[in-house]
Amino acid sequence: MATVPCFSAAPARVRTRQAAPLPSQFGARRIPTAITARIKKPVEELYNLRVEKNVAEERLEELGVKRWSRWESGKCKLKWEWHVDQLVYIAKGRVRVVPRDCKDEAWFYEGDLVRYPKWLEASLYFQGPYEERYRFLAYGDDFSL
Repeated sequence: MATVPCFSAAPARVRTRQAAPLPSQFGARRIPTAITARIKKPVEELYNLRVEKNVAEERLEELGVKRWSRWESGKCKLKWEWHVDQLVYIAKGRVRVVPRDCKDEAWFYEGDLVRYPKWLEASLYFQGPYEERYRFLAYGDDFSL
């Protein structure tokens, strides 16, 4: 699997040039010419995690979530690798997702509908009683999130 770089916030660097000389009592003066900064992208964007927050009951019925497989867990850590896209509805609890080789994380809560992309490798930290409904998506299934 190709690793996606995880950018962290870095202090902005400012390039300067020497300004016209002032009398010595004022000291040297610098004028900024360009400002560069690293933009920190959210984990969801970097790893193509898609989420719908607080999904409406009509949407759940449209997707047939009640017919999906059910999984429960207590407080634990689980390393997981997705070989196909997976659609997950979090019925109870919360989970912290930390992609492999990344220091940043994404949090998903009760009522969220999450689509994990194929080939994602991550550690899942369940923060207490947790229940989800899940469905693995076959090639050609189109569930837009």
